[in-house]
Amino acid sequence: MTNFQPVLFVVVFVIAASICYLVLRLLLPTALDKRVEALGGAHPDSAPRPSVAASLSGAVARWLTPFARPSLPKEAWEKSPLRLRFYNAGFRTTTAPIAYFGAKTVLTFALPAVQLFYVWAFPVKLQATPLLALLVFLAALGYYLPNVVLAHIISRRQRELFEAFPDALDLMRVCVQAGLGMDAAIERVGREMELESSALSEEFHLVSLELRAGASRGDALRNLALRVSLEDIDAMVATLVQADRFGTSVAESLRVHSETLRTKRRLIAEESAAKLPVKLLVPLIFCVFPALLTVLLGPAVISVYRILLPRLTGQ
Repeated sequence: MTNFQPVLFVVVFVIAASICYLVLRLLLPTALDKRVEALGGAHPDSAPRPSVAASLSGAVARWLTPFARPSLPKEAWEKSPLRLRFYNAGFRTTTAPIAYFGAKTVLTFALPAVQLFYVWAFPVKLQATPLLALLVFLAALGYYLPNVVLAHIISRRQRELFEAFPDALDLMRVCVQAGLGMDAAIERVGREMELESSALSEEFHLVSLELRAGASRGDALRNLALRVSLEDIDAMVATLVQADRFGTSVAESLRVHSETLRTKRRLIAEESAAKLPVKLLVPLIFCVFPALLTVLLGPAVISVYRILLPRLTGQ
């Protein structure tokens, strides 16, 4: 082990230094930017400087493009269910599939490589069969880890949209009752909801852009339901389309549906609160109760050991 320690330290240092250099290269301003900022002028280029997140995403995409190219679907990408999942997660850039498939390829080979390096650097005694099983498990873990991350992002975004939709419907109802048209109400709600939920504001903004581009209101609302992929939003879209088609009161439909969503949100909160005592049993039994018994019975056990045990044994 002592023979491999210098090599291991050098490898770790090189990797850490390279990562720090790349991050600083992307985050820190250049000498030209510092000079222009000191002079108080504008950047010579007319276009604004890209943000840090955009620079990082562009660099990651350029890194992962060679690894993602073998896994990218060649045909029917426009109708792929995976693209719909990217929309559900809020990823609409062209770098999203590159990062997804590139991460799959890199993690599939990187995790077994790390394990092999660990076995080589340290004298870990493993038989061939357990080592092979561990490598296969790590490769499968690296391949399916982006799926788990994507599912978690979709679930968190859908929960945010579900919690913010009743307020958006109430605001839309107020706008419609005040005399705004449905298209203007959608645009107004998209601007007002930006502080509470940026995801919902973005979705309403996309609906407004589709309406400006000439799409029908029904198609724009159906695309909203497709991007969000929530049953309650599908029902709301069906209600609005039906109200628009048959000429019924849109404000009344929005009021009923917002009350339904609020009731469902309250029931979900009550269900979560009712599950809390059952979930607390495991940490109470295995963490709190042993410590409590130790504190309460510890002094008594020590007293019995020091006073009664010598008398009983006759010492």
